[in-house]
Amino acid sequence: MGKIDITVVIPVYNEEENVKPLYKKVTKELDRITSKYELIFVDDGSSDRTLKNLRKMADDDSKITIITYYRNFGKANALHAGFKHAKGDIVFTMDGDLQDDPAEFKNFLKKMDKGYDFVTGWKFHRKDPMGKKIPSKFFNYLIRKMTGVEVHDSNCGFKAYRNEVLKEIDVYGEFHRYLPIIANWRGFRVGEIKVKHHKRAHGSSKYGWERLFKGFMDLMTISFLTKYGRSPLYLFGSLSAFLLSLSIMGTIWTVIDAVFGLTSLEWAFGLGSIMFLLSSITMFSFGMLSEMILQTVGHQKITKNYYRVIKGR
Repeated sequence: MGKIDITVVIPVYNEEENVKPLYKKVTKELDRITSKYELIFVDDGSSDRTLKNLRKMADDDSKITIITYYRNFGKANALHAGFKHAKGDIVFTMDGDLQDDPAEFKNFLKKMDKGYDFVTGWKFHRKDPMGKKIPSKFFNYLIRKMTGVEVHDSNCGFKAYRNEVLKEIDVYGEFHRYLPIIANWRGFRVGEIKVKHHKRAHGSSKYGWERLFKGFMDLMTISFLTKYGRSPLYLFGSLSAFLLSLSIMGTIWTVIDAVFGLTSLEWAFGLGSIMFLLSSITMFSFGMLSEMILQTVGHQKITKNYYRVIKGR
């Protein structure tokens, strides 16, 4: 196919009624921008006719690549696979439910022309039920406060990246919702634009309340990684120093109490001092162990899953 200007990565899971109309809308907008583009549909283990419909589309269009997982692994893994095979200088991601509007492609590109490496969408007038909007607003507020990255809709699936950004970010677990924070942490310039958002016409949302707990746990992880990911010893070493200072103060007080008989609890103060000392040693050991793991083990070795690639004819 030669040089590719734009790649659009679209994760889909049980979207049999949406993939064909989405394909038509996406290609209509892309044809106005460039003829050098590709579409990568990542079927995340769909149990309906999604894959069959994608195969029919790929038979008629060589610009389509299908990546299909043998079972459902989640959006982060789907994006990781799409990123791995994306050849475009600019890579878009969007959801497969027809709620994202491909007419926004040109607005993303205008924003990137101003020097941004990564632009995320902001569903300013979101067409979703309150059960999705309220948790989303809450989490986005927490993200801004805990990470310092001023993005209003971090979990929006509609994003644009320069290809070099994708080579530097590792997507796993549920971290797809925190890609703007990860990119910012890596030193890339992150921007945001307001995008149109449509109501879902077909199928059902894959959103579940269990994502609240996972999202919060991942937010804690991201906060840790962005602040201490490059040197976890800074965190564990600080905790170790704090606990050691408590141990020293406890020891001093134990001696004073024993000499002057201020209380009859010198044994308790002594025991507490020993516990603080052991905890200090443990925290320091955790820090050193984390540094060793950081140097020797990568996330991709742990989270590797298997898929096959189907090229358009």
